[in-house]
Amino acid sequence: MGTMILIHPPVAKACEPPAGITKLAGFLGANGVDCLLLDLNLEATLHILETRVAKSDTWTKRAVRNVSRNLNALRDWRLFQNPDRYKRAVMDLNRILTAHGQEAPFRLSLSDYQHEVLSPLRSVDLLWSAEHPDADPFYSCFSGRLRAVAGETADGVIGFSLNYLSQALPTFSMLGFLRREFPSVRLVLGGGLVTSWLQRPEWKNRFSGLVDEIVSGPGEYPLLRILGKSLISCGSALPQFSGLPLREYLSPGLILPYATSSGCYWGRCSFCPERVEGNQYCPVAPDLVVKQLRSLAGEMRPALIHLVDNAISPALMERMACLEGLVRDGPIADECRATPWYGFARITRHLTDPEFCRNLRASGCVMLKLGLESADQDLLDAMQKGHDVETSRLSLAALKKAGISTYVYLLFGTPQETEASAHATLEFVVREAEQIDFLNLALFNLPIASADAHLLPTTPFFDGDLSLYTDFVHPAGWGRRRVRQFLENEFRRHPAVQEILRNHPPFFTSNHAPLFAMKADRYA
Repeated sequence: MGTMILIHPPVAKACEPPAGITKLAGFLGANGVDCLLLDLNLEATLHILETRVAKSDTWTKRAVRNVSRNLNALRDWRLFQNPDRYKRAVMDLNRILTAHGQEAPFRLSLSDYQHEVLSPLRSVDLLWSAEHPDADPFYSCFSGRLRAVAGETADGVIGFSLNYLSQALPTFSMLGFLRREFPSVRLVLGGGLVTSWLQRPEWKNRFSGLVDEIVSGPGEYPLLRILGKSLISCGSALPQFSGLPLREYLSPGLILPYATSSGCYWGRCSFCPERVEGNQYCPVAPDLVVKQLRSLAGEMRPALIHLVDNAISPALMERMACLEGLVRDGPIADECRATPWYGFARITRHLTDPEFCRNLRASGCVMLKLGLESADQDLLDAMQKGHDVETSRLSLAALKKAGISTYVYLLFGTPQETEASAHATLEFVVREAEQIDFLNLALFNLPIASADAHLLPTTPFFDGDLSLYTDFVHPAGWGRRRVRQFLENEFRRHPAVQEILRNHPPFFTSNHAPLFAMKADRYA
């Protein structure tokens, strides 16, 4: 059997290598399987940015004229020293993508793809995409690329890592293309979105004539079985990045994704899909994490390490805080320094300790994403968040003092929230505004399979047999319309909140936020 091909499809943020297929390639490589990695998301994004726009207004003409300069600027640290210039470059690039959809039935951006007729939540539309791959806006990019690589593994296996709704329609277009052009190739479909689909109470596989295997959850062992290979190494392997165009990503230096676990160590939040889907928590031992990160830092010299876990465990946080840094040894003394890193962390007592936070910063931590969600204690308890408002306040203060930026996530419209709860969150943010660097404001979606979905009156949220969420009648009358009005008319308009939101990197959001927290002259 030939080389295993692993594909990351469009559309997602093209600012770092895909974590899923690089992790799979590392495990398969350690077990004697050669892998070819294709980041068709990056390739398709660059391809469309460089494709002529049919009709242009003044803004689009300027954006097209400056496309090469803006792409190069995003790969240069100097742009991240000027937020206004950064936003203009990003918006100009996005303008080109938007222009390609102006006279077509789709909307395209640097982070999303939506079709006006076809829905990724309807299996019939996904199958239509598979039957008509040449109707896909990315066809001119992926058709030639897939012909070239699939021809070398005509009797092999090709796997797709489907994680976001924005990737679904293009993924099925590529599956249909490969099934038509290379009928003997075995096609495997996995990834986060696929796992969620398989956990739906009414899941029925409608893709059996198109896809040979559908994988739920981590794909390492299922892929070995599909490939007919015996297990050689069951340990955690280093992710593999060979073959990916590492210098072409839209960031000023390599951002290296690394997973220290699958699932979530907490796993109790009432609103979390991880809990609803029953995903098992499987961590890598902290000492091995440190060993592997040091190896990757020394070999690949990344500008930034992205820990992609749902939440970095307290055990790993404590291990990282004991380090003087993930030192990447260089030929001169000035290059012996900590590699910056960031990731998602739960608010715990560790983060209230100023000394712990200083040690965390010394290890290279430049930003933490924090799921604060609310500043109403009764609501936090009802959601089983496991932290209190005072811990949140102390954590933000300690992190700020240590020089670690914070990207704070807030969640509105949960079944337990009231209008008073939402105002309590606004008041907290205003009081602590100087301690918060970035904000993410999310509107709650009720998972179909959650316990609350069986206790509340619900109505269809999306018209589709693959929908993961449902609308519901809020017990306190705090429905989606009222929540949106509150966010737009009160929350976002408060001067203190507006000041924080000005820091928000458009489209790339939390993936680029830590780059503004870093001292560019040090890491250039």
